[in-house]
Amino acid sequence: MKTMKRRRKEFKTNYLKRIKLLKSGLPRIVFRKTNKYVFAQYITSKEAQDKIEMEVKSRDLVKYGWPKEAQGSLKSITASYFVGLLIGQKISKNKLENPVVDFGMIRSIHKSKVYGFLKGLIDAGIKIKCKEEIFPEETRIKGEHMKNKIPFNEIKSKIENKEWKIK
Repeated sequence: MKTMKRRRKEFKTNYLKRIKLLKSGLPRIVFRKTNKYVFAQYITSKEAQDKIEMEVKSRDLVKYGWPKEAQGSLKSITASYFVGLLIGQKISKNKLENPVVDFGMIRSIHKSKVYGFLKGLIDAGIKIKCKEEIFPEETRIKGEHMKNKIPFNEIKSKIENKEWKIK
């Protein structure tokens, strides 16, 4: 009997998916959730060694005008959308190769944070094929359902007008 690898037991890594992604040779956009934040990383791999080229965390949204009283919602659909928009803008402006999206072990539920993030990537100009009906409604992306209202249009214009350079 074969024993399971530790990361598979902990539901952190699906090795079959990882091998397929690595064999493609394309860079990956990795989306992850924590208890307080969401974040995305642009990763290149060489000989199964991952290198993080850039990273965007939802706590960076405070710099773009995310209200202090709404900091508890930095893991919302709106925050996920902005994280996707931010990293997509960085990729587009630096003319990096279009990536493959890697959600890892996150369950793929329609109209969730994952697809809010994907909508942000697509709005930033990253070419990803997917059906329109899987995205959250526009009102949820804009945060109209939230108790603490977010200045959606202000934050979006600040993100879109920023000049990006790789560090």
